[in-house]
Amino acid sequence: MNRAETVLINSSPRQWLQRCYEVPTLLRFGGRLLPGSRALEIGCGSGYGSQLVLRHFGAARIDAIDLDPAMIHRAGRRLAPYGDRVNLVQGSATDLRAALEADDGSYDAVFDFGIIHHIPDWRAAVAEAARVLTPGGRFYFEEVTAHALNRPTYRRWFDHPTDDRFTAEQFLHELGQHDLVVLGSVTRIQGDYLLGVAAKLLPLRAGH
Repeated sequence: MNRAETVLINSSPRQWLQRCYEVPTLLRFGGRLLPGSRALEIGCGSGYGSQLVLRHFGAARIDAIDLDPAMIHRAGRRLAPYGDRVNLVQGSATDLRAALEADDGSYDAVFDFGIIHHIPDWRAAVAEAARVLTPGGRFYFEEVTAHALNRPTYRRWFDHPTDDRFTAEQFLHELGQHDLVVLGSVTRIQGDYLLGVAAKLLPLRAGH
């Protein structure tokens, strides 16, 4: 993520969009979390997304991970009032076992506020999000698609991987490859942006 995008995602307009549009949309699709739920945010940046998860989605605690130590430091300042409800870790969303010692089914919810399109091996990030979700858990996602990344303005101002980027349809299809069932989704601006929620399939009972 280059300097221009870092400024953008930490700007007041971006935070207003998250708070006033994305949060209500995601809540409409996936609802609030059950009391005592443990959540994970991948690519937490300055911690604003984790703050929204605690305030609006009802997580009892959240683990938040980011590759950039400077972002972890900023998130630590923002989230300090939440005390031990927050655990901040520097690491990769493609290897949550190494970063967080996250076993299968460790989280009731995973949140992706526009980070997976930054990851070269985006399929590995989706697979990890699915792996650490408990059966019935929710994956809340907001993503930027290949349609947007191919626009001249994106290419000029922002720094993203260029190979193997996903459309909205490809992203939703990949969720299904990892037993994530889409509860609801919506695209914005001619398919540039995708918001939605998917649930991890419950295991089949014996005899079914």
